[in-house]
Amino acid sequence: MNWIEAAFLGLVQGLTEFLPISSSAHLRIVGEFLPGASDPGAAFTAITQLGTETAVVVFFWRDIVRIVKAWFGSLTGKVPRNDPDARMGWMVIIGSLPIVVLGLLFQDQIESTFRSLWLVATMLIVFGVFLAIADTVGRQKRELVHLTYKHGILYGFAQALALIPGVSRSGGTITAGLFMGYTREAAARYSFLLAIPAVFGSGLYQLAKSIGEPGPYGLGETALATAVAFVVGFLIIRWFLHYVSTRSYLLFVWYRIGLGTLLYILLGLGLISA
Repeated sequence: MNWIEAAFLGLVQGLTEFLPISSSAHLRIVGEFLPGASDPGAAFTAITQLGTETAVVVFFWRDIVRIVKAWFGSLTGKVPRNDPDARMGWMVIIGSLPIVVLGLLFQDQIESTFRSLWLVATMLIVFGVFLAIADTVGRQKRELVHLTYKHGILYGFAQALALIPGVSRSGGTITAGLFMGYTREAAARYSFLLAIPAVFGSGLYQLAKSIGEPGPYGLGETALATAVAFVVGFLIIRWFLHYVSTRSYLLFVWYRIGLGTLLYILLGLGLISA
């Protein structure tokens, strides 16, 4: 049964990682309704995100190779420091610093207090409202070539908020991008690139840490979930980028508010445990 549960959680991870609806919240919630009725845990969540983030690397492979080459070239003087790709390399590095620092500082809370379903429900609703406001008032004129170091840091702090399940890594960064005037597609693309160092760092750390430690799912089951997340996530990326280039984020806003409200009701009635 654990293998089926793990595969299903991998499906959930792949479906929700890139949408601004919080994959970690969905794994936390879905875990309560599986036969084991338990939290899959922060470690399982971080490791399965390696699958979806590998999908990002494969999907954006050409962009990533170009950015890395330009960044290294800028260090040796072969590429101008103001080259757009070289700057993007620095932006990803700078934007990754907040989540690294805050992730280490609040590691204990991330694995315990932050996973309360009361907090998850609140974050789903609150940041759903923020996303709606940003999508409505944002000028949506800036492209990634206009990205500044100041904006890169602000994006980074927005991403760090996703250490709390319910905020959403893509949701936080996209909301920040919209408030700063970036287009929907530009904000989504940068959120994908910005997540690569943070997710791989967190996932590999949790993978090393979990070896030999008991958990709801073994390494084999976690590997299956990660593989499923990769396949499903890869299919979702293209759809999502096409969707946001032509439509607003309001569908995801209403979904977040509806899910958060339902979660409040279930918790209030005692049908699930926080």
